[in-house]
Amino acid sequence: MSYSNITHFINPSTFILMGIPGLEEAYVWISIPFCTIYSLTLLGNFAIVSIVKMDRSLHGPMYYFLCMLALTDIMLSTSILPKMLAIFWFNSREISFSACLAQMFFFKCSSLVESGIFMGMAFDRYVAIFHPLRHSTILTNQVVAKIGLAVVLRGGILTIPLPLMAGRWPYCKTNIILQPYCRNASLVNLACADTLASNYYGLFVLFCVMGLDVIFIAVSYIQILRAIFNLPTKEARHKTFGTCTSHLCAMSAFYIPDVFSSLMSRFGQIVPLHVHILVSNTCLLLPLMLNPVIYGATIKQIWGRVLQFFTHKGA
Repeated sequence: MSYSNITHFINPSTFILMGIPGLEEAYVWISIPFCTIYSLTLLGNFAIVSIVKMDRSLHGPMYYFLCMLALTDIMLSTSILPKMLAIFWFNSREISFSACLAQMFFFKCSSLVESGIFMGMAFDRYVAIFHPLRHSTILTNQVVAKIGLAVVLRGGILTIPLPLMAGRWPYCKTNIILQPYCRNASLVNLACADTLASNYYGLFVLFCVMGLDVIFIAVSYIQILRAIFNLPTKEARHKTFGTCTSHLCAMSAFYIPDVFSSLMSRFGQIVPLHVHILVSNTCLLLPLMLNPVIYGATIKQIWGRVLQFFTHKGA
């Protein structure tokens, strides 16, 4: 049966993920960069976690937050990329209704958790610069663990209403999703029900949760930059700013592509669908691969451990 003929039903047991409509003939070639991104994301982030776990000198707040970020990147990429690659390689387009809701939950929850972790990292840098002598007493292991738990609970609790609402809607238009994975917006477009509550809730989460994270981070870094510029010597300013470089780069890699992808979705009518899907997914997944590179290149302890590993292996 052709996918295009599945148009009239109520509450489907499965959805059909179309991947990237119009580029089916190039799926094998398209899969190569996405498979590379996924492989490097797993390799890089597992390496970060392993290095921090093995090296006791890295058992501190900044590195604990970095491990949280690495695990979140692994969860976010794993929530969508295996199914995407299955579509490209095996034409495995079907996804059950419950699996679709689960994928939507883990995708959105991971994004909220990652935003919260960046906020925690900004707080860590603020304390390190303004209260350097009390940094270890303010951000103890217990405090860092509580921040991490709060961020995870916040992400999970705020995400749960989205799949719960989507699970109660009737679907009588089509079961075809013009994306390689399930997103809340995709199910909103397919539902034959009033989805206004879901739309408003999604906007609330975007602006009042992630927006507040961005504001907190911005205020923290305004204070940090003011403190840096007030330092007496250029060397001191450079050294202090260097401790924030990796965090600023990782945040930029997370938030800027997300804003760009949102703008693409708003003006999708003037952009071909396959271009929009390719660009938005690349913007989403590329930062997950870049985070280990950014931190590995800017934090000397991590880069030193990587070099030490390969040197001993080659010896």
